[in-house]
Amino acid sequence: MVDVILKKGKEKAVLHRHPWVFSGALERVNGKPENGEIVRLMDAKGAFMAYGFYNNQSRVALRLLEWEEAAHVDEQWFRDKVTTAVQSRFNLLEDGSTNTCRLIFSESDYLPGLIVDKYADYLSVQVLTSGIEKMMPVIIDQLNKLLKPIGIFDKSDAASRLHEGLGTQNMVLAGQHPPERLEVKENNIIYNINIAEGQKSGFYCDQRENRKITASYVKGKKVLDCFCYTGGFTLNALKNGAASVTCVDSSALAIETLKENIQLNNFSGAHVNTFTSDVNKQLRKFKEDGELFDAIVLDPPKYAPSRSSLDKATRAYKDLNRLAMLLLNKGGLLATYSCSGAMDMETFKQVLAWAALDAGKQVQFIYQYCQPEDHPIRASFPEGEYLKGLLCRVA
Repeated sequence: MVDVILKKGKEKAVLHRHPWVFSGALERVNGKPENGEIVRLMDAKGAFMAYGFYNNQSRVALRLLEWEEAAHVDEQWFRDKVTTAVQSRFNLLEDGSTNTCRLIFSESDYLPGLIVDKYADYLSVQVLTSGIEKMMPVIIDQLNKLLKPIGIFDKSDAASRLHEGLGTQNMVLAGQHPPERLEVKENNIIYNINIAEGQKSGFYCDQRENRKITASYVKGKKVLDCFCYTGGFTLNALKNGAASVTCVDSSALAIETLKENIQLNNFSGAHVNTFTSDVNKQLRKFKEDGELFDAIVLDPPKYAPSRSSLDKATRAYKDLNRLAMLLLNKGGLLATYSCSGAMDMETFKQVLAWAALDAGKQVQFIYQYCQPEDHPIRASFPEGEYLKGLLCRVA
């Protein structure tokens, strides 16, 4: 096994079991390991520190796996990690009200670069590191043994693969290709999803609990669901007695699927309006038309993928939330989210305070949202905490 030597003074994060070592922290590599090969990390004095995946094309040169020198990071090690992660989610599926969740969440489940989502009897996989790519035959075999899915589909089209020197790919890894429309169930609501062509891995199961919580506030209310995608917040609102829901998304496919989902759940008699439009433009149009709502959901895409983009993202979040506040009736509710890991909760609260000031509104934070238990946050990897949200009363 190749030894990689850490620079003196760079030991702290490794000792605290943070799984990333950046290329600038490395003194030298004693050999020429392949990208994705498991290497041994040593401190400047030659003492063992950890085992990890090596990649000389990535800014994160080492993704650490194991800190016990006596451990064997072999095929069985990976099988055990997959088994532990998958079995820890079984409680979410026991009562039958939900058959979709995240089974493996990358570094948070000690498998850096591996995302596995369950959609009914299919699995959607994203492989984001060269090390995990090398181990995929073992991982696929273990997933088949544990879950016996009809098919496993690779959705590894994320830009982060390019940083690892990997191309993008969408293909069947095992079993059957998923159907164009696959029915899944979340909180006893049925969704048609498209794994192969849909966003991310096919569906946003990280908002499962937040959809239910938000819906509990909207009975009898006029609701606006922005960035509605295929209707997660909309369908929960209708189930909980919203008087009407207006849905806005830039994707025509998403809006079409949302309409199918309304039919699937027998909500066809509900008062639902849909707009295939840029959300910011549509919010301005609503303002011009004097439209007001009792509750608004803002669930935008990731505005801040990195710290370097945080300033620009902060301005975007502020303007979006300011527009929404102007469209609320007095005492209305704003459920607003950020899925940007670089945006922490305190900064997000400050952004909303600035938005309220610019809108001439008073805002109370009455609930804090977070990601659900199938998206755990590893104590030594705070970067895994990406989803946050606030339920605001706006006056």
